[in-house]
Amino acid sequence: MSLELLSKLETKIQAALETIELLKMELEEEKQRGVSLIEQNQQLSQDLNSWNEKVTGLVGLLNEEVS
Repeated sequence: MSLELLSKLETKIQAALETIELLKMELEEEKQRGVSLIEQNQQLSQDLNSWNEKVTGLVGLLNEEVS
């Protein structure tokens, strides 16, 4: 009977180890996705700043023409 219990315990431990490994892989993927999103956010922020500068410049030119 104790061999049967050990066998069941071994099966459960193996399943737990496999689950842990899968979760580690998922965590790594999510970390990479997070890094990618941070980089994308930085690029979009730079693009937004660039557009804001261009619009401000054009509004300034319009104001000079109107004045």
